[in-house]
Amino acid sequence: MISLVLCIVVASSETGYLIPVFEAIRSVETGRMAQPRDAVGDGGRSIGPYQISRAYWADSGVRGDWRWCKDRQYAEAVVLAFWMRYCPEALRRGDIETLVRVHNGGPQGHRKAATLPYWKKIQVRVIQKSKAHLAYRRAGGIPC
Repeated sequence: MISLVLCIVVASSETGYLIPVFEAIRSVETGRMAQPRDAVGDGGRSIGPYQISRAYWADSGVRGDWRWCKDRQYAEAVVLAFWMRYCPEALRRGDIETLVRVHNGGPQGHRKAATLPYWKKIQVRVIQKSKAHLAYRRAGGIPC
């Protein structure tokens, strides 16, 4: 059910911009590994395609189990819930930089200089992914 709701939210005309954002974050977080669900980072403290820690997951308020963050759709629901909790205005405005920096640095990540290099990596990929996504939609593709 979570994945259906997430698909509807992300695919809507108002939030469709999130598709390339999620793709870019996934690419940076996993180094484009063949099985992103198997990605483990921070000495085992972060897992899955979005490298979600247990604390991040708990803060999101999404029910389930932290280990489920290995599943892409579940992890995207966690990230979206985290953003809705900590930067809802950025989500509403489409402020990708704030979203990405909060994902990387926590609730105040958008204020931390340490998240700028991460944002720069994501920014390049978002531009690439946005162009690809636009071409896909023009060809009649369905985003979810």
